[in-house]
Amino acid sequence: MMAFRWVWKYAKKYNIKIIIGFILVIICSAMNMVAPYLSGTIVDRVIMGKESNILIPLLGVIIAVILLRSILRYIFLILLENMSQDSIFDIRNDIYSNLQKLDFDFFDKTSTGDIMNKMTGDIDAVRHFLAWVGYNVLENSFIFLFGIAIMFSINYKLTLILLMFTPPIAYFARKLAIDVKPTFFNVRQQFSKLNSVAQENISGNRVVKAFAKEEFEIGKFGKENDEFRKRNIDSAKVWGKYLPIIDSLSISLNIVIILIGGIMVINQSITIGNLVTFNAMIFTINNPMRMAGWLINDIQRFSASGEKIIELMNTKPKIKNSENQVEEDRIKGNIEFKNVNFNYGDEEVLENINLKVSPGQTIAIIGHTGSGKSTFVSLLCRFYECTKGEILIDGYDIKDFNLRRLRKNIAVAMQDIFLFSDTIEGNIAYGFPTASMDEVRWAAGIAGADDFINKMEEGYDTIVGERGVGLSGGQKQRISLARALLKNPSIIILDDTTSSLDIQTENNIRHSLDKYFKDKTTFIIAHRISSVKNADMILVLNNGRIVERGTHSELLVKKGEYYNVYINQFGNFDDAKGKEVG
Repeated sequence: MMAFRWVWKYAKKYNIKIIIGFILVIICSAMNMVAPYLSGTIVDRVIMGKESNILIPLLGVIIAVILLRSILRYIFLILLENMSQDSIFDIRNDIYSNLQKLDFDFFDKTSTGDIMNKMTGDIDAVRHFLAWVGYNVLENSFIFLFGIAIMFSINYKLTLILLMFTPPIAYFARKLAIDVKPTFFNVRQQFSKLNSVAQENISGNRVVKAFAKEEFEIGKFGKENDEFRKRNIDSAKVWGKYLPIIDSLSISLNIVIILIGGIMVINQSITIGNLVTFNAMIFTINNPMRMAGWLINDIQRFSASGEKIIELMNTKPKIKNSENQVEEDRIKGNIEFKNVNFNYGDEEVLENINLKVSPGQTIAIIGHTGSGKSTFVSLLCRFYECTKGEILIDGYDIKDFNLRRLRKNIAVAMQDIFLFSDTIEGNIAYGFPTASMDEVRWAAGIAGADDFINKMEEGYDTIVGERGVGLSGGQKQRISLARALLKNPSIIILDDTTSSLDIQTENNIRHSLDKYFKDKTTFIIAHRISSVKNADMILVLNNGRIVERGTHSELLVKKGEYYNVYINQFGNFDDAKGKEVG
């Protein structure tokens, strides 16, 4: 029932279409009775009664009703299809809007394939229910009721015999509904897994080919595909078990009615025309009885898909805006970490982080892979919430800032570069869509991207594929950097943004950035000493703790972890002067 209540919230906004559509469905259901009823009249009055003069009018009525029913049927099908598409439009928009609000934590734990399956396959099951299943349930119900009413008017005894078959049909239909639902849920779950494997393979196709793992991936997909096949077979076994029983009962009904009806005709309890009408009515209501199993099948499919969509739509972000929000639109850039801890599940990622940063300062963070560098700056954007302690910006708790306002004041060039399927200009201007072409070129120039962009045939109008296909790693990094710079934020975070560049190119970009950073609070995450040595303060992270802090020269004199990284990269060190010689 949960799925029905949920979908009705969307469908009821289009209740005019539903009401008109359902009225037409009922009218068409009544029209289905005309041909069977008049067929009996033709037998009794035209064939048996020799009233041939009424044959043409009766056939005319039947043809006219069939034509009118076809027109009305077309109208209600269009109305209900429009209603379903309108409802699905709203549902899809609401799902997408909710996805935009969810935290990194949700996307860390949920596969893209699972999300896409809910956005496509599960939504289509809901659309099918609204457009097809709903009206079929109504139409078949009224055909059955109208048919039974006419049968009662002809002969109540035959009708009661017919109704004796209804309870067993209803029983097996209910058994089908109960048994088939969990199998459909299992099918949808496995389909999500199958989609996830396919999506990962397509996204990571370069890695697959680089490691010659095509056969391994085929095997992995084949395993999930085989499981999907098995679950579909399990589902088919359930409805295959009950549908033949329902069909057999419906067919048996015909045989019984013909037998008993024939005896009644012989005994002159009913006319031959009555029996013809009765049999025609049985044929008419037979379809609703046989359709019951299929409709239950589709209803359970909708229910399973609807519950999966509801689960996604009911997922709420853990990081929310506070009620008492800071009013300042522009952040100055004073930042303080006070006893900050962060746990990811049971794993402690950051421990007892304390730091004060003034506007215009550049803070560099260096450390081994997995030391917590990226998590450190992710807390500053509130991508995650710190487990203990607090982060202050301009003296206010970061939780008191409106999330959109906070993130508009922070630009991030992420380690995991993502470029949209758009022009280079569109990618650079993503965070500042109203930027002029001159402003885009300015940002690209600082990031060292303008030269290589101008050498392309289409220049800034060059379309780059998903994840920047067609560009080198260094080119993607420079476009990502330009995107962050154009935003002109108060706080800028560069997460390993020059790792794919050669030393000379990195030096050129760094000199351009030095002027840009003067009035901005900057965090630089890097592995290269050359990327961090000019920072006002360098933090060395190890297992989530700040183990060293200071300037480049101060840390070299300490001969700690920073010194060891320096030696590994340069291979020589003048202890007296504390400067590079190798």
